Amino acid sequence: MAFRQAKMVSHKSKLIKKINSNLSEYSSCSSDFDLNQDLASSQKLNFLEASVLIPVLTFKEDLEILLTKRSVNLRNHPGQIAFPGGKKEECDNNPMETALREAEEEIGLKASDVEVISSLPTHKTATGFTIKPYIGLVREPFKKTLQWGEVDEVFTVPFGHILNGKNFSIQTRKWNGVERHYYTVPFGPYYIWGATARILLNLSQALD
Repeated sequence: MAFRQAKMVSHKSKLIKKINSNLSEYSSCSSDFDLNQDLASSQKLNFLEASVLIPVLTFKEDLEILLTKRSVNLRNHPGQIAFPGGKKEECDNNPMETALREAEEEIGLKASDVEVISSLPTHKTATGFTIKPYIGLVREPFKKTLQWGEVDEVFTVPFGHILNGKNFSIQTRKWNGVERHYYTVPFGPYYIWGATARILLNLSQALD
């Protein structure tokens, strides 16, 4: 039993070190337009700054990524799977502050309980945001307090699920009368797609 626990700790430590080292050299930005060049040429967008936190729970048996399910009552992206995060506000001194502030507001994860160890290149969305993702370690359980009207649920995905590139696929649907292609990485009952899936793919590719 002790040997198995030591092996798990060693595996998690190696993966955390890999996140630190690989992401510092990974510079491949992404966008919703990567798969939709026609959509990119037809839109003139003034992109707004936004940030998200990718919380990595280290206190579980294996590393897990925490995600949220947006409220079905929201005007934009209702019921979709997302990272804690949002657009920059005047009170934010930098993009990382935005991600940490939003995480506390949306799910009750305090900045003092997060160790930000790295970040991913930005991702531009078809809805006009430039998103900066930050990877933060959460080493202890925390009391989840969901923001009413914003978040319906939080859940976790095993890190190994994201590392397996075979779990990602490209799907197609019509959006505003135009065919749109997007990445997906489903997990159980959760259909993870769009910008969230693309950012997770960036993370997976950076660690490959």
